[in-house]
Amino acid sequence: MKIGVIGTGYVGAVSGACFAKFGHTVICGDTNAEKIEALKAGKIPIYEPGLDIIVMENVKAGRLKFTTDTKEVVTGADAVFIAVGTPTSRRGDGFADLKYVKQAAKDIAKHLTQYTVIVNKSTVPVGTADLVKKIIKETNPKAKFDVASNPEFLREGAAIRDFEFPDKIVLGTSSARATEILKSIYQALSRSEMPFVITNPVTAELIKYANNSFLAVKISFINEMANLCEVVGADVITLGRAIGMDGRIAKSFLHPGPGWGGSCFPKDVDALIAIAKEKGVQLRIVEAAKETNRDQRIRMINKIRKVCGGSVRGKTIGVLGLAFKQDTDDMREAAALIIIPALIEDGAEVIAFDPQAMEVSKTLIPDASYVENEYEACKGVDAVVVLTEWNQFGGLNLKKMKRLMRGNGLADLRNIYDPEVAKKIGFNYTGVGRG
Repeated sequence: MKIGVIGTGYVGAVSGACFAKFGHTVICGDTNAEKIEALKAGKIPIYEPGLDIIVMENVKAGRLKFTTDTKEVVTGADAVFIAVGTPTSRRGDGFADLKYVKQAAKDIAKHLTQYTVIVNKSTVPVGTADLVKKIIKETNPKAKFDVASNPEFLREGAAIRDFEFPDKIVLGTSSARATEILKSIYQALSRSEMPFVITNPVTAELIKYANNSFLAVKISFINEMANLCEVVGADVITLGRAIGMDGRIAKSFLHPGPGWGGSCFPKDVDALIAIAKEKGVQLRIVEAAKETNRDQRIRMINKIRKVCGGSVRGKTIGVLGLAFKQDTDDMREAAALIIIPALIEDGAEVIAFDPQAMEVSKTLIPDASYVENEYEACKGVDAVVVLTEWNQFGGLNLKKMKRLMRGNGLADLRNIYDPEVAKKIGFNYTGVGRG
């Protein structure tokens, strides 16, 4: 099949590359000429393990192409996926801003010459499928098309695997013809029983928001349990592992830390709350999860102050990790964006390192200093703070780290070190829910 993709951001780039790997002919379009030229040259604008190889192989094979020409993307396509950004509206009401989706719908409509399935891959509010349908009809009354919703559930850092081995493929459509085309697109996954969830567009749109909001609730829950564990002397790591053994709960997203961030959870939680409020429904649990997440950042700052003797003024703090999670360079809503500026405002000097996110961080947190590796971030500092759970941080030599430091504070906000080992080495250690 021929597939068009509008938008070459995280979702568009990953989806386009994986569809090409499935054997389809894929043309990805974007209005950003600089980004398109970079992609043509094999330079991926985001860090996602394995994506560069898939792009390179499929461009070479002639199955994947990048362009700024929407007509080229749409003409002859069996399906066109809208994968543009839907940031939180600047109005401050929590709703997603659909200006890019609306523009994509208009641009697609102008070039429709045969039956095509228009697919919302972007995370969009309830009713967006109807909105896209209305825009296309108004722009091109003669167009033959159906609009479907096919939300993505990709974890940054594991997106390729998630795309190729999905736990579900949600298809929201009211058209049997569109359903069959979409099922055929994914049939290359070659499973005996494909995990399709076929429903109407409204339900599909809501599934995405509910899915992410539930995971956010789960993280906030374990963070609250971590806070309780610290007061009563319990170990949240054992607690999380134990309750995760219950099949009704499952083990994922039960790891305490400085709170959830990234491109999805914050804006999707806000959007779901806004949608519910507009309809006269209060989502108390989701609202509480958001408040817990905000408060968790403050608790982490207090932990850092504690290992520095009560104040960070005049202290030098080494920070390991800037991205909101490992295996990505994404700093959107990262804990670092709250914690590091707060430390600097309190009078601390911050020296930071991250394997992938430092170039992004230099523009977002210009008052911090940046070094080339983990140990450089430990030299002469009064305390080390772990903000991101990169695997390479877990392999650091703690004795070497301690020798390089001036002080002995260690705020392990991802619980990657053994508290007893750290304390025996001489660290004034604090974790989350365990020490």
